[in-house]
Parts: sequence; structure tokens; C-alpha cells
Amino acid sequence: MLKIALTGNIASGKSTVQKLLEEKGYKVLDTDKVAHALLDEIEEVKTAFPNCVKNGKVSREKLGQQVFGNDILKRQLEEIIHPQIRRKISEFFQKNCDEKFVFVGIPLLFEADMRDLFDKALLIYTDDVTREERLISRNNYSREYAKLRMQSQMSQDMKKDLCDYVIFNNGTISELESSVNRFLSEI
Repeated sequence: MLKIALTGNIASGKSTVQKLLEEKGYKVLDTDKVAHALLDEIEEVKTAFPNCVKNGKVSREKLGQQVFGNDILKRQLEEIIHPQIRRKISEFFQKNCDEKFVFVGIPLLFEADMRDLFDKALLIYTDDVTREERLISRNNYSREYAKLRMQSQMSQDMKKDLCDYVIFNNGTISELESSVNRFLSEI
């Protein structure tokens, strides 16, 4: 089984690529969804960030506003969540061990120091202006908050040098799908 990390910074189109891969029959784990579920499952998160909890659920919006821009709180959250995400990835690999290829969507591949889990890494790269505009229109973020979220991740240019494959996503969905198909034919 070839274990492929699918990474990309916020609003790069990583989720769209994950969907395209799933439509083609590949097994894909989305660590963003895993992390969101873990927020409510792990009591330590609720204890560490009590002002982000309402009716027993963690408000991702409040949590994001609290941790993005505060490196200490962000690190505290990551120290709680990342080991659990690592465990979920290992479980996904075990469950799908008969597959020829498996993909894990993991935006913080390098920031979370999880590159060791994978055989190959694919980066979805989209220019910063496009990503910022997507965050503003898609998530209704202010320009300042969009920039803050973008700056919380390692730069795409640094990631590009650390990945085995790069798909540039500055065009249409159709162009992105063609790039995904070319990538699949290469592997």
C-alpha cells in the first residue's frame, strides 16, 4: 500500500482534490473532519478552552478566534489533538491495508511533524491572493482574519520543496481534475 499525504494550505483546494479522489474510488481520510470530531470527544480540549464550550460542544469559531494569533494557545491545542490524529491515521491505514493507494488529507503535515507516516506527499498549491479571496467569500472572514489564518501555516513555497508532487490550483475545477488525473497516471 502506498500511503500518500495530500496537503495544502487553507483554501488551496485540498478538499476538492479529496472529493475527486473519492469519486474515483480511492480511500481518503480527511484529518480536518477528524480534528473537528475530536474537539468534542476529548475532554481535555473542553477543560483547556472552557470559554469555547457551549452545551457540551466546542465552538470551532470561538476556538479559532482564540488560538489563531496566539502561538501558546495554538500549541496547547495541537499538543492535545495531534497525537489523536496520528492514532486515527494509523487506524485508517490498518483498515485499508488491502488498498493499492490511500490518501490522507492533512493540511498540517509538516507543522504537526507527521511526514514520517507517509510514503509520498502531494501539495495542492494555490496563489495567496486567490486563497485569501476564497477565505473572505467562502468563510465570510475579514481580510485581517483571513491573513491571520493563512500566516498560521508554513508557507506553501517551503512545503513545495518538501513534497514529492505538486498540483497548481489557480484555474478551473476542470483544470484541477485534469491535473489530478495526470498525477494519478504518474503514480
